[in-house]
Amino acid sequence: MKKFIKIISIFTVLGFITLSCSEDDDSAAINTIVPPSSATLIFPENNRVCNEGTIISETESDVLFQWEESENTSSYILKINDLDNGTTRNISTLSTEFLIRILRGKPYSWSVTSLGSDGSESAESSVWSFYNSGLPIESHAPFPATVISPNSGSSVEQGSVTLEWEASDIDNDIASYALFLDTVNPPETELSTTSNTNTEVSVSSGNVYYWKIVTIDEVGNTSTSQVFQFAVN
Repeated sequence: MKKFIKIISIFTVLGFITLSCSEDDDSAAINTIVPPSSATLIFPENNRVCNEGTIISETESDVLFQWEESENTSSYILKINDLDNGTTRNISTLSTEFLIRILRGKPYSWSVTSLGSDGSESAESSVWSFYNSGLPIESHAPFPATVISPNSGSSVEQGSVTLEWEASDIDNDIASYALFLDTVNPPETELSTTSNTNTEVSVSSGNVYYWKIVTIDEVGNTSTSQVFQFAVN
């Protein structure tokens, strides 16, 4: 009889352990959050002139932004950046397209953030640039240059530092870049003009430097980047 009771006790303990493990596993499965995937952009296309949309006036048109549905996503944030003045519009939507009124003859960049169901997880798409078509023109200004290094707001060591940037042009006719570097904002001193996308400069400890790039194409169209900055240790 004692042996029988002992066997039953062992099975009871094993059953409790199995049940406990099963409950923990189920709980872990329920609490597992699968992050969203990045959205794939469709339109407006990257580094192109956007000729589609509804013309509202000589200065404005309605453009339908579109992207592919991303997995494990409950909503999206459409980010549209005016590259001329640096202003950004953030638009929340449940759809994979959004019609928005923007200025004609202007360069823009855009991207989409995919948000997970609980809002704690997100994924960023790539960033695309385009020109919204304006009145007919034969040549387009370059897109404003963007920084590669040093990152804006970062710190570098004194001595020499290589400033590096990138730019693109729908007409593919960039001719040169004018580099402005100064310890005042906005920078007023034109340091050099070059056909390269990098320049080495000398910097002094304890200073904050501000710099920008004016991109010039073969017919004289120009675009001015945002002002970047870095501190010197």
